[in-house]
Amino acid sequence: MKKNYRFSIVFSFLGLWITTLFPEDFELFLGFFLIFTFGMIHGSNDMLIVNKLTNLKKTSFIKTLAIYLLVVSTAVLIFYWLPGVALILFVCFSAYHFGEQHWEESLESIMNTSKRLYFFAYGLFVLFMVFYFNEASVKMIVNEISGMTLNQLYTEHVLITLGVFMLSFLAVMLRQKEIKLNTVITELFTLLVLVIIFKSSSLIWGFTIYFIIWHSIPSLLEQIRFAYGSLDRKNIINYTKAALPYWLVSLVGMTLLYFVFKDEKHFYSLFFAFIAAVTFPHSIVMLKMFTKKSKHF
Repeated sequence: MKKNYRFSIVFSFLGLWITTLFPEDFELFLGFFLIFTFGMIHGSNDMLIVNKLTNLKKTSFIKTLAIYLLVVSTAVLIFYWLPGVALILFVCFSAYHFGEQHWEESLESIMNTSKRLYFFAYGLFVLFMVFYFNEASVKMIVNEISGMTLNQLYTEHVLITLGVFMLSFLAVMLRQKEIKLNTVITELFTLLVLVIIFKSSSLIWGFTIYFIIWHSIPSLLEQIRFAYGSLDRKNIINYTKAALPYWLVSLVGMTLLYFVFKDEKHFYSLFFAFIAAVTFPHSIVMLKMFTKKSKHF
């Protein structure tokens, strides 16, 4: 097992242990704290990655930053005017991004559309596991965000369909010797761990454990390697310094969003609108990063 994997397993069960010690209110506070720190920092250095991808000059950097902020602002407006559409797009973008981050290294040698579909299916499978074990909370949040009342999420049907596709894809990859059996067994065990976590935790805390431990921290490490060439203390510090201004701007943006719309929208609506707004451009930047890495494989 890789060192990062052992870290994820240990801290996942540490997070699960926390649910037995503290009330749900503390889980909620700690969950949002981790999302607004590690979670937001992992998406705050997109301009550093863009610069590495394109070697931006000063004028190009300003132009690219303006486009990036325009995408973020547009996403916020879509959430405000068409929350149902924005919510669907958010789930789709997040699903692909989660799957790509988790599987890109293992499937790096595979260059076809089916890999992209698998990324999407895996990420959507994880999200629908969260939905399955927290259906009442999810329905409440969807209603709060979009005003839509969902009588049924069809989580079981979606999970079965995605599960069949994922197992079929892995079976084909095993037969073609594109991945190792140990990798498949490890990933199936990972899903079992996530099932235990999502079943035993509240919606926000369960999602936080996955989002921080299984997505954000691995993404941070991957970005540092890509931007600086290696993972060491100096490069971690350099990455953090580069991310800090964007992270602070993000916090200010979230705060302004809250005070501007607090009388019209509930906190969950504002929270997910903001997270979605930064997810859209971030997932595109990460896609380009992994695409460039694959070309050099």
